[in-house]
Amino acid sequence: MNLTTVIERYQAGFETQYAGRISPDQRHALGAALSCRTERYGEMKLRCTSCHWQQSRFNSCGHRSCHRCQNHDTTRWLERQMQKLLPVEYFMVTFTLPYELRAVVRQHQAEVYSAMFACAASTLKSFGANDTKLGSDMGMTAVLHTHSRRLDYHPHIHLVVPGGCLNRRRKQWKKLRGHYLFNEFALAKVFRARLLDALRILGLNLPQVPRQWVANCRNVGKGKPALKYLSRYLYRGVVSENNIVSDDGTHITFRYMDSQTGKVGTRKITGEHFLWLVFQHVLPKGFRRVRDYGFLHGNSKRILRLIQTVLRVVIISSPAAIRPSFKCLRCKSPMLIIAFIPPSWRST
Repeated sequence: MNLTTVIERYQAGFETQYAGRISPDQRHALGAALSCRTERYGEMKLRCTSCHWQQSRFNSCGHRSCHRCQNHDTTRWLERQMQKLLPVEYFMVTFTLPYELRAVVRQHQAEVYSAMFACAASTLKSFGANDTKLGSDMGMTAVLHTHSRRLDYHPHIHLVVPGGCLNRRRKQWKKLRGHYLFNEFALAKVFRARLLDALRILGLNLPQVPRQWVANCRNVGKGKPALKYLSRYLYRGVVSENNIVSDDGTHITFRYMDSQTGKVGTRKITGEHFLWLVFQHVLPKGFRRVRDYGFLHGNSKRILRLIQTVLRVVIISSPAAIRPSFKCLRCKSPMLIIAFIPPSWRST
């Protein structure tokens, strides 16, 4: 089902019902998704390379939360991560905020999300430095998710961690053996203490929170499946149009995969509430959802190359992903972009 059609049908009621809760960034994302590939964003002129037939197409909005855009950016990000992949066991560590803090997070998203990144990374770095088997700086890729599979507000951070560290003095890779990284309860305890301290330093008024938080640490094999999973929600929003089952005029039904049972479930809610569930996850403008740390950071390319040399990784420089070309409607040959026409509102 087309999400744009859902937005058109329920937008007025949604903006009335949630007027006091919609942020400017969420409102902008809603407008971009609604106007994507319309005259609002201008158009491009195309010419067939074979029969020279010409046609026009509207431009995409380019918003990272748009359900129509950003597939190319997702592919490019995954390709860059694959260039960093090492032939070792990988682990995924997940830190989740308790329910009691979510109201505070909503009011101070950029500050709290940044603190979550910093505290999650520092917690893992401390455990790696103090571990007798590792004892060195770890590399990790962290991705912020704010939704559950039912689309409820559920802020958590996933970190994909290679199982090992580099001994720089000996130029030797210290491999982590087995399928165990760190104790989950100890990770949760340290993360809780550091994040609460960080939020108090920010001057936030915190509610009473539980003493035990949730951290999950599991082996994910060679890393590629975990990176593919994380790449799904970097762009294009939190729901796939394929998962919108029906719209009866007042209620939307969508399906999701239950993380506990592994079975497909459905959820039926009003159209206005569905739009809120989707657009409440729009991040503040300019906020980076994914960050690299340690030897996977962009400033540590020399160290990463050294690790790849030590592990005898054959780096195959793959060509940059090419955007799919437009096909001629008459002869199916590729078409070239010959001109961009800006939207009329820019010339006024």
